[in-house]
Amino acid sequence: MTERTTLEVGRITKAHGLKGQVIVDLWTDRVERLAKGATLETDRGALVVVSANRHQNAWLVTFDRIATRTDAENWRGVVLSAEKLHDEDDDVIWIDELFGADVIDQFGQSRGRVRDVEANPASDLLVLDSGFLVPLTFIVAIEPNTRIVIEAPEGLFEP
Repeated sequence: MTERTTLEVGRITKAHGLKGQVIVDLWTDRVERLAKGATLETDRGALVVVSANRHQNAWLVTFDRIATRTDAENWRGVVLSAEKLHDEDDDVIWIDELFGADVIDQFGQSRGRVRDVEANPASDLLVLDSGFLVPLTFIVAIEPNTRIVIEAPEGLFEP
């Protein structure tokens, strides 16, 4: 049996209007997660998207199981998850595949394990348990959750 792999993709932040619509903070740039008919998982069971439209910096969404404002208020704060999307692009780095991986430089030296990924405008950063930060752009190979090989410029690991 294969393990089901889901990712957190957003959160219901509040009710909107009287007919059960909710505001969703979408954490992914994959807007097809909110396409009509898309299914999102929650700790309360699945929700199916009836409609979704951009609303300010979030999304105004109607789900099949949320019919009234009272229902919508009861869903506030619920995290939305979805199956991983399988792209043809082999160069996609999935953030969840980085956690716990041992980071090895081009000389075979271990530089620490990934304990977090920090957003950064130039390039997101691997936060290592050794205290070092490594830009994702330095990654040359990944074995998900096991090993990451990087090509580090001179001086990156100097205190």
